[in-house]
Amino acid sequence: MSNSPAASSSSRVTFAYLTHRNVGTVKKLNSVLFPIKYSDNFYRDILASEVEDFCQLVYYNDVPVGIICCRLENKDLYLMTMGVLAPYRSRQLGSETLKRIIKAAATHSKPKIRRIYLHVQVSNTDAKRFYERHGFEEVDLKKDYYKKITPRDAWVLERVIESEDKQDQEKPRS
Repeated sequence: MSNSPAASSSSRVTFAYLTHRNVGTVKKLNSVLFPIKYSDNFYRDILASEVEDFCQLVYYNDVPVGIICCRLENKDLYLMTMGVLAPYRSRQLGSETLKRIIKAAATHSKPKIRRIYLHVQVSNTDAKRFYERHGFEEVDLKKDYYKKITPRDAWVLERVIESEDKQDQEKPRS
């Protein structure tokens, strides 16, 4: 796959795979978007070729404004981080990014991904509603999930992934 930005349906929004050349941008965005510092292992893992479709920078008018990072866990895709800088929210960038990852998960074959899941801090009701609008459901509440931030509890949200072939088979025939 190419490391050049991939254009989305909106001509102002592009996506780029993560590389050693742009990981500094990822670190900067993460420091602004999230209340925790990520380890060197985190940044090494998001550069792995097997997750390139699931770890991407989001650009708006060629400016890096968002990030999504996932990891494969057997047949699950864990959404580790997703964020868009505050001035660029309410432009559908998060929705477009999440839809891109859901589509990539649905077409991924080795392994076939059965679900995407994530943790959301219980104080972040806006994020919970965002994910619910995109087909995620609350499946658990993890007490003391976060060690260095409060509140410490997190909702576990998940969305079951159906392959495009299965979705096509379920359409009514005329």
